[in-house]
Amino acid sequence: APITVTAAAAKRIAFVVSDEPVGTVMRISVKGGGCSGFSYGFELTTERADDDFVVERDGATVVVDPVSAEYLAGSELDFIDDLMGQSFKMKNPHATATCGCGTSFAM
Repeated sequence: APITVTAAAAKRIAFVVSDEPVGTVMRISVKGGGCSGFSYGFELTTERADDDFVVERDGATVVVDPVSAEYLAGSELDFIDDLMGQSFKMKNPHATATCGCGTSFAM
């Protein structure tokens, strides 16, 4: 699998999809753009492609398309809940720079 999912992220994903239709998963993608060159995309979907990478943990399912998987190899998805707010965070070992909000990165 291109990414790992922390227990905190899995718990939050399972909570978020609990009110969604059966079979809803979180799709993570990488797109060009953002203040650092690439940006992470997070969306809930019931659509899956045959070549998607699937990561399951503690009742949560994350899917990643093959192109995005190349940029995410070795990354970890975490969920942060602190005084600054709540958000999913990607810890990408290939990112050479990130923006302040953590949603875009450079390689």
